[in-house]
Amino acid sequence: MKSFLFIYFLTIMSSMAIAQFEPNYDETKVPEFSVPDPLTSYSGTKIENEKAWSKVRRPELLAFFENEVYGKVPGNLDDISFKLIEENTNAFNGTAHRKQVQVTLEKDKKSLSFTILMYLPKTTEKVPLFLGLNFYGNHTTTSDENVIVTSAWSMNNEDFGIDNNTPTEKSRGVRINRWDITNIIASGMGLATIYYGELDPDKNDFSDGLHQLFYEPGQEKPKADEWGSIAAWAFGLSRAMDYLVQDSAVGKVIVFGHSRLGKAALWAGAMDDRFAAVISNDSGCGGAALSKRRFGETVGRINESFPHWFCDNFNAYNNNEEALPIDQHQLLALMAPRPLYVASAQEDEWADPKGEFLSAHYATAVYRLFGKTGIDTIEMPEVNTPIQNTVAYHIRTGKHDVTDYDWKQYIKWVKKVME
Repeated sequence: MKSFLFIYFLTIMSSMAIAQFEPNYDETKVPEFSVPDPLTSYSGTKIENEKAWSKVRRPELLAFFENEVYGKVPGNLDDISFKLIEENTNAFNGTAHRKQVQVTLEKDKKSLSFTILMYLPKTTEKVPLFLGLNFYGNHTTTSDENVIVTSAWSMNNEDFGIDNNTPTEKSRGVRINRWDITNIIASGMGLATIYYGELDPDKNDFSDGLHQLFYEPGQEKPKADEWGSIAAWAFGLSRAMDYLVQDSAVGKVIVFGHSRLGKAALWAGAMDDRFAAVISNDSGCGGAALSKRRFGETVGRINESFPHWFCDNFNAYNNNEEALPIDQHQLLALMAPRPLYVASAQEDEWADPKGEFLSAHYATAVYRLFGKTGIDTIEMPEVNTPIQNTVAYHIRTGKHDVTDYDWKQYIKWVKKVME
C-alpha cells in the first residue's frame, strides 16, 4: 500500500510540474549561451576539409547523439521480408500507381510487421519519392477506399475516428490536408507513408512495438543508452528504405517528417545516408531547434511530457541545457552534403522558429566544406519568403501543421536540388 501511495504521489507531482511549466516566448529572456562549433573536435582539432569531417568530427557527433540523446539500437535484425499485399496501376483517378507493401522484421523468433502505402506517377522512369510517417493510419492520408485501415494502437481522437485506441473506417481521409498527394503525383514524384504506431505505439510503455524484438531475457524497457521511440520510428524509416532501394520504380528518396515525426526524420537522415535529402517540418525541441535557447518547449519539458521519446541518458540535461556539449545544429550538419530543408510556422512559438532557423544557419559551416550553399545570413527571412539552397528554410504564416504551401515549397526545392 505504501509503495502504491508513493508512486501515486510521484505521478501527481510530475503532472503538477508539467502543468505549471511556463514556456518563454520573450527573446530578451533567452539565456546567453555559446553555440558549439561543428568544426572543432572534442580534442580541439580544427576541421578544415571533407576528410577530417567524415573521419573525425562526424563520427564523434553521431556517437554523442546516439548514446546521449536518441539512444542506440541494441543489435541487428535476424531477417527482413517484403510482401506486396495490394496493387492498382490505375489509382487516384487514373493518375497513379498504388502499392501497399507489408514489411516484416524478425529477431529472436519474434516478429513485427508494418505497411508502406505508396503512390507513384504512371511512368516507366524512376521517380523521386517522399517518405514520411503519419499519425493516425495510412488510410487517414487519403480518401482512397482501397487503402487498408491500420489496426495498431493509436491516440484516441473521436474527431479522427479513433475509438478505444483503434482506428476505424470513420477515420478514412481525416488527414488529407497534410498530404498533398495530388500535386506530388502531378509533379512527377511519388509518396510513401507508414503509420508510426505500427512501428512503436506513442505511449510510455515499451512492452510492444520494435523495442520488444531486441530485449534480452527478462528485460522490460531499454537501457539508459538504448533507443527511445524517436529512434524506433527512425529505424522503421530505414527498414522501409530497405524495400525502396530494390523497387525498380523508385529513384532518390527524400525523408520527411512533421513535429515529433520531423525529429524522427532528422535522426533517420543522420543515421542512414541512403536518404538523398531530409525535410524537417516544425520539428522543434529535440529536432531542428537549438536546445540552449530554452525558448518554447525545453529539454526538461519534453522529457517530462514524453519520457519514452528519447533515451534515459538525455534526462541529465533537463533544465541543464548549458551542460550539453552539442546542440541541434550539429544534428543538422550530420546530413551534409545531402540537401536539407528546415521549415517553421509563424504561430508555432512552441517549436521555436528562430531556433530552427539559427540551427540551419550554424549547420551551414559544414556544408561549405563540401562546396554547398546554405543559410549564410543570421537574419531570418520574411514570412512566406523561402531560402532554397542546399540548406533551405522557410517560415510560413499559420500554425503547427503541414499545409499545401509547405508541399509546394518542398516539391519546388526537390526539383532544384535533385537536378
